[in-house]
Parts: sequence; C-alpha cells; structure tokens
Amino acid sequence: QVQLVESGGGSVQPGGSLRVSCAASGFTFSSYYMTWVRQAPGKGLEWVSAINRFGSSLYYADSVKGRFTISRDNAKNTLYLQMNSLKPEDTALYYCGRVTRMSSPTEFEYDYVGQGTQVTVSS
Repeated sequence: QVQLVESGGGSVQPGGSLRVSCAASGFTFSSYYMTWVRQAPGKGLEWVSAINRFGSSLYYADSVKGRFTISRDNAKNTLYLQMNSLKPEDTALYYCGRVTRMSSPTEFEYDYVGQGTQVTVSS
C-alpha cells in the first residue's frame, strides 16, 4: 500500500533553516510528480511546492519562492523540502503528497498524503 512518511520538522527561530523529508513506499516513486502542502493552525491546506518525476521542473507558491527548495532522490524514494529564511507564518503541519494531476504550475491534485511533520517558527 502507498505510504508517505514525513520527518525532520521541529522548532526554529525566525531566519533559521530546516529540511523536511518524505519517505515513500508502496508505489513507483519515480513515476509520480510529488508535492508539499501545509496547514497552519486554524487554517486550510495551502499548496507549497511540487516537483516533476525527474526533479528537473520545480514549482513554488509565491509565499515561499526564493526561500524554499524542493528536491527528490529517486534512488532513495525520498522527497525533500529545504526551508531557509523561515518566518513565523511558515509555522504549519507539512505534508507530502503524491500528485495525480497538474492543472497549472500552481495547481496540483494529489491522492495520498502522509501524517505530516510539524514546523514551528518562533522566537
């Protein structure tokens, strides 16, 4: 069965960095676009970033562009999100998802997500 397991979250001060990871299993990881979404306390899901099968096309929400970098290692079946210059508004539960459809460079549908990893940015 499809499994996505996020890790690497934690607490960091504003301006700090963190890298979260997503270990995938139960499907052919290299055959799918992958995405990161997040949910801040009391808010809905927000799309963050996506990556194509080969890691050659990267997509970002305006809110994270220039600060976050998505990448993947198909040999390790792992997706990453490097987050730099973190802001308090980046505080959220971060989920990785398996993409089923790309409607535009900022619109991705997905069918599976993991349990999430918490990122807290606070002084």
